[in-house]
Amino acid sequence: MAKVFIYPATSLILSDLVARFGHTPLSAAIQIRERIQTPGLDSPPLQITPEEPKKGLKYAAVEVPSGVRGRMSLYGPMIEEAEAAIIINDADYAFGCMGCARTNELIKFLVRSSDIPVLDLNYPKNEEEGEEFVAAIHAFLKRLEESR
Repeated sequence: MAKVFIYPATSLILSDLVARFGHTPLSAAIQIRERIQTPGLDSPPLQITPEEPKKGLKYAAVEVPSGVRGRMSLYGPMIEEAEAAIIINDADYAFGCMGCARTNELIKFLVRSSDIPVLDLNYPKNEEEGEEFVAAIHAFLKRLEESR
């Protein structure tokens, strides 16, 4: 079972597909759940602490907006932990919105420049492409399983 970084990292559909095929999805939902469920004094619980943007400096320069550094403090460690990645380009907002163009560019760059297998797909536009989309993801994840 491989740890697979998914992009968009907010995609519950892609996360579910990865999990159904026997792998561990690395997604934002899991990271945010851990932050929310951690006992603390914040009410309501904060999804980011003042320390998070500092952690993001490992992935983005101080000159970039703090929002990018904050997001990268969440996504950067997942990319480092990943044994494979799936990138979906031009995804519909309902599939999983990432919300920050600069962070998106940085995430894709880091994933593509890492030394892990990457499946790079375009979001399907019709039912036939949808079937090919799921089949491509399944084949990629099966190859990962066989290579272990």
